[in-house]
Amino acid sequence: MHDLKKIANPYNDDKVISNCSIFGMMNVKGDLFYGNDILHAIANMHERGNGLGGGFAIYGLYPEFKDYYAFHIMYQTRKGKELTEDFLKHNFEIEFDEEIPTKPTLSIDQLHAPIVWRYFVKPPVENPDYIVKKVMEINTQIQDAFVFSSGKNSGIFKGVGFPEQIGEYFRLEEYKGYLWTAHGRFPTNSQAWWGGAHPFGVLDWSVVHNGEISSYGTNKRFLEMYGYICTLFTDTEVIAYAVDLLMRRHNLPIDLVAKVFSAPLWSEIDALEDEKLRNQYTTLRKAFGDLLLNGPFTIIIAHEGEMIGLTDRIRLRPLSAGINEKNDMLYLSSEEGSIRLVCPDIETTWTPKGGEPIIGRLKDRKVLYNKEAVYAVGES
Repeated sequence: MHDLKKIANPYNDDKVISNCSIFGMMNVKGDLFYGNDILHAIANMHERGNGLGGGFAIYGLYPEFKDYYAFHIMYQTRKGKELTEDFLKHNFEIEFDEEIPTKPTLSIDQLHAPIVWRYFVKPPVENPDYIVKKVMEINTQIQDAFVFSSGKNSGIFKGVGFPEQIGEYFRLEEYKGYLWTAHGRFPTNSQAWWGGAHPFGVLDWSVVHNGEISSYGTNKRFLEMYGYICTLFTDTEVIAYAVDLLMRRHNLPIDLVAKVFSAPLWSEIDALEDEKLRNQYTTLRKAFGDLLLNGPFTIIIAHEGEMIGLTDRIRLRPLSAGINEKNDMLYLSSEEGSIRLVCPDIETTWTPKGGEPIIGRLKDRKVLYNKEAVYAVGES
């Protein structure tokens, strides 16, 4: 962590307020496509960032290793790499590993760039909790090593730079996926460094976020009771772990998770005429009140087969959605202009209500909003 001061906040301001940019696109049939469009879309929102963070998550990325967990790990020293590889050999079967290919890019400070490696591994027993535990052990116990991507058939690529620069650096134009998310960062309350760029992920869950989580301390302490440890020094990290806890471990559907993150007021809950719904929302507030996200936020959550967009209740950060039925695509973006840039013939666009999730789902090949299908493959 000794290099952080060299690359963090070149403006020397105590607090810089601006906006991040987020973009997501998904083929709800599962067809793979190159990342050219998302690179253009996120570059179109260049002015929303300041070059201190950019990144992408890709799903359907490693079909040849789809049964293995793909660990993307950044190292600040060779010693960190040696210790981590020794740890991996003792805790996993390593099928294949390599340095993630990059190319020299003038805009990327390669002097301070970490070593970035990928490993395709199998645990001794198929248990996602085992993966989470081992990721946390590496990130907390091995100096200068950070696992920032750990899902199957998916991968995160991120660093310090504008997103289009990070895309060029990691040669993302060479990759295919059925779901891509992207982020351009303008750090507000935390230092800018490679691990602190978005997306944040655990297993195949990933999150990109525009806004500021003022409840970070409360959220973080709650998650620590369940074995999650925040090590990447950015408020958004808690959202990724909260999603894993609520959706994977507690098996809550996204419409209920939305009522945890973007919770209705107690007065609104008390006023509900539907007793079942009133009891349900009351239980959520009591059980998971410490995971309520205070502050402005728009997030895109992705995992295998699903992309979800969500804002805070009063939409303090923007989100636009679009559907192009001709190519079975769902788009989510900070700005509608970026959707129209890459899809000039977009058929449907709208501004979602605060606190209401938009869901693209591969399993039933639908896009859902307010629990209703706004688009289903093969339906007129």
